[in-house]
Amino acid sequence: MFVMAGPEVPAYLAPTAGLVVAAAVVGYLSVRLRVVSIVGFLLAGVIIGPAQLGLVASTEMVDAAAEVGVILLLFTIGIEFSLERLARVWRWIVLGGGGQVLLATGVTVALVLLAGGDWRTGLFTGFLVALSSTAIVLTILGERGQTNTVRGRLALAVLIFQDLAVVAMVVLVPLLSADASGGGGALVRALLTAVAVVAVVLVVARRVMPRVLDRVAALCSPEVFLLAVIAICLGTAYLTALAGVSVSLGAFLAGLVVSESRQSTQALSEVLPLKIIFSAVFFVSVGMLLDVGFLLGNLGLVLGLAVLVLLLKAATTTLALLPTGVGWRQSLAAALLVGQVGEFSFVLLTVGQGAGLSPAGLGDDGYQALVATTVLLMVATPLLAVAGDRVLARTPVDTPEDETGLAPVEDGEWSDHVVLLGWGEDTIELGRDLRARGVQAVMTTLNPEGLAAAERIGLPVVSGDSLRQGVLEAVAVSKAQLVVIAEDEPEQVARIATVVRDLTGAPVVVRAHGIADLVELQTAGVDHVVDPRAVSRGRLFQAVQDRLSMPRPKVPQPGRGSMTWVDTTRLVFVPVPEDAGCAHSSASVPVLPRTEGCAECLREGMDWVHLRLCTQCGHVGCCDSSPGKHARAHHDQKGHPIMTSLEPGEHWAYCFVDDVTFEGPQR
Repeated sequence: MFVMAGPEVPAYLAPTAGLVVAAAVVGYLSVRLRVVSIVGFLLAGVIIGPAQLGLVASTEMVDAAAEVGVILLLFTIGIEFSLERLARVWRWIVLGGGGQVLLATGVTVALVLLAGGDWRTGLFTGFLVALSSTAIVLTILGERGQTNTVRGRLALAVLIFQDLAVVAMVVLVPLLSADASGGGGALVRALLTAVAVVAVVLVVARRVMPRVLDRVAALCSPEVFLLAVIAICLGTAYLTALAGVSVSLGAFLAGLVVSESRQSTQALSEVLPLKIIFSAVFFVSVGMLLDVGFLLGNLGLVLGLAVLVLLLKAATTTLALLPTGVGWRQSLAAALLVGQVGEFSFVLLTVGQGAGLSPAGLGDDGYQALVATTVLLMVATPLLAVAGDRVLARTPVDTPEDETGLAPVEDGEWSDHVVLLGWGEDTIELGRDLRARGVQAVMTTLNPEGLAAAERIGLPVVSGDSLRQGVLEAVAVSKAQLVVIAEDEPEQVARIATVVRDLTGAPVVVRAHGIADLVELQTAGVDHVVDPRAVSRGRLFQAVQDRLSMPRPKVPQPGRGSMTWVDTTRLVFVPVPEDAGCAHSSASVPVLPRTEGCAECLREGMDWVHLRLCTQCGHVGCCDSSPGKHARAHHDQKGHPIMTSLEPGEHWAYCFVDDVTFEGPQR
């Protein structure tokens, strides 16, 4: 029925499929070739664009998706900035970023005037040249692990100011048109409107939005939360557009609104996957703008413009950064990173076209020259980063310097701490106990009640879904000494553990609710499982033992000290090698030790020598050197064939039936 329902292929499907398939293939090749993926997306757009292969001849759908990509880019930038962060890093932003934008714009205006252009065209062209690519620079810094170096921080400060300046430029560009009515009055009205919109949004950010997002988060539904965040983004952009202010400004303000909520980390982690998709579409669309025929026909001109723009931006950025006191090498290295023309220049270019403006006043040729120059410089950015490395080769150490006043932008201050994922009485009490013993701990939860409970005891907490990598990175899981997963939904635990295990090699402890699926947890990389039933049995035994003042048995042999006692939360799995000569691999599954010692020895008042674990049911028994030989007795009674040693430093297992010994788990 459904197969026969569509006699024709929908018009939107071919360009959409071509674009997404090209982006996916190029993204894969970029990772394999260790090329920055954004550069790959640009090249993919060049190849499939209407001026080349024409695989995507209609750009209407692409342009719409690209506009959504720009909105999401600015929205996420707004979330990441936050008012507090903007206030904290103001010195480098104002000195470095402000100086760079003013100098680059001013020099460009002067060059256009010398070439015979007017000041309006020169100012518009200066805006286009002044901006750099936040997406490319941050991607390169992240992949190279240089985000928190001096160079990385300087580049980020410049980019922050540029991204903030975009919202003002978008307001100013339409007023540069020769036909713009109102002149200075129109400019004043536009700026006053923008100021009023910003003021209203900031009031909402402080007073209204945190409560709204807390109510949504209380539902503990990631789907509803994502919809609410996207609604805030697009809704704010739409309302600012109705007020005559650009959607770009609206999206950025929406991000600032969300950044003031405790749910900002979760919001960012929810939106990032969408931003990545639409950003890929955006960069492909930028590549599609390039006409290779124009590039080849004007290769000398385009290369000359690319060199001129690079020299102009490198010089002006270096001069702007020198007053920060970091030295000329650091300033030049950062300047090379931001030497390209940015993605938001195309936002301004679209606005300028509506106002009858073109780069350097050259019309379509100026448009194509800008596109070609931008694509070339974006593709060359990884090489410019390498050139920056060589500039810094004689610098003693490229490390963050606290006296600059610029705080780390990605990595938190957490290190060698305990991460508690999920909220509940157990988590709160554990966090309280850890803090009382001087151990750093941080908790994550999406539930506002959990946030309040943690804050009441002074436990640091980050609002977010533990399944989101962005949330886990916010609590520095990669630097933790221990991760505790205490989510209430059993099916969530293994998925969270899988994400956690990709980020850290630290031990992972799970507090199970209900019947724990040990196979699934072991596959997910869990090390310890606190089974409430086993724990209650152990606690009951320990309480009775303490009440009756029953001492734990001691090893009779001199020099051995106390006997081994077993951690009943340690998840044990013994894979049977194919060449071990054991035909009972199915009898070895993930298990938890059922008791802390040999229960039979304890009941009989006997001492054991070594402990062994049944890999089929978790029974703990003593070895053949012990008086009771309860491990072998368990095999004789139950028929379970494989046991493994629980003694420290011993990593072997034994099959009673096949009489073979093979390597056991490393503990």
